Amino acid sequence: LNHATSGNVGAGEREGRVYSELVKQKNCYLSHGMGRSGDIAANQPKAAGSALMCRITEGLVLDVLKSSGCTNTKSCVVLPVATGMALLTSLLYLRQCNPNGSVVIWPRIDQGTCVKTPQTAGCQLEVVEPLLEGDSLVTDVGRIEELLRHHGDKVLCVMSTTSCFAPRTPDKLVHIAELCKRYNTAHLVNNAYGIQCSRCMGLLNTASLNGRVDLYVQSLDKNFMVPVGGSIVAGFTKEIISSLSQSYPGRGSSAPILDLFITLLSMGREGFFQLLEERNKVYTKLKRKLEEVASVYQERVLETPNNQISLAFTLTPSNYKENCKLTEIGSKLFTRNVTGARVVTCSGSKTVGKITLQKWGSHSNNYPTPYITFAAAVGMTEADVDKLVDKFGQILAKLSCVVSQGNTD
Repeated sequence: LNHATSGNVGAGEREGRVYSELVKQKNCYLSHGMGRSGDIAANQPKAAGSALMCRITEGLVLDVLKSSGCTNTKSCVVLPVATGMALLTSLLYLRQCNPNGSVVIWPRIDQGTCVKTPQTAGCQLEVVEPLLEGDSLVTDVGRIEELLRHHGDKVLCVMSTTSCFAPRTPDKLVHIAELCKRYNTAHLVNNAYGIQCSRCMGLLNTASLNGRVDLYVQSLDKNFMVPVGGSIVAGFTKEIISSLSQSYPGRGSSAPILDLFITLLSMGREGFFQLLEERNKVYTKLKRKLEEVASVYQERVLETPNNQISLAFTLTPSNYKENCKLTEIGSKLFTRNVTGARVVTCSGSKTVGKITLQKWGSHSNNYPTPYITFAAAVGMTEADVDKLVDKFGQILAKLSCVVSQGNTD
């Protein structure tokens, strides 16, 4: 691929010149980036190798999306930006398609990027609080329809979510898609780390067949184990991805797509789907081991069967020593080299832009119990589960005031 790009005599202001040999090697001598100034997916004649790599990678990614369960997907583009900026790119494209649209209806998920992107796009954000069904937080479809009726043609889109932290569960995509079709409203789906979950991909596929889904966005690093910095925007017509690509201003770095290209070739199809199978086993083991710990400390693992990635473990305040702050559990995990766990106290608030959300982190104004979340994401191993649960149990043994069989601290 490099040989197809090198050897030119550059007579322009940007000709892939790189001073440092180390930087050249780091980028495999592919320095032209991707796209052209008017289209991020366009082929660059003077960088044939880079362009070929981009087209091959997009083909590989499309095969992954279809094989993972979203068979109705027709096209995709890999963008050299992380998920938040890809969502922003999608919102700005939708605004070009519907200049009168300024309202984004958003089923609440407490992740800062999701609150920020519609506001950065200059939109009014209508937050839809979830409903509590058992332990699970689920989509209030009725409220979404009320807002669609109230705002009418001012609605730019509904921005729904698949992958999320328990006890939040994937949005009711099929119901939302049917509403969007009925009200002629765009539907943007945040599928950040949903490729690794067949349930999320199946929901997307069914929603696209039964209603309206315009675009869905996912992260490269969360799904393919590559460095942060890239994302995939996919759709159910070739035309919408082509139009979105043309709306992207300027060229982009090819570093994220190069990382993905190398990784997919290294994994192979069989290797990738073997990782997904291993993730399913890890999820099952993590749930079982956490339930064992919960039984010792009079806690429980919240029942959220529709969320097949994230698990939530209750932290009942009265079960811990008087001077113990629940957030101390997360701190102690971090100092023991366990990262990614989130303690949610169901208290306080956070303001992002003009939006203030109560009980930040819990996805809800009224979730009944504090908890800590753990994710069984792609790349986690059964050995990781053993280490995590062992360290978590040691921390609870020191901080819990519950005396039961198995806790003799």
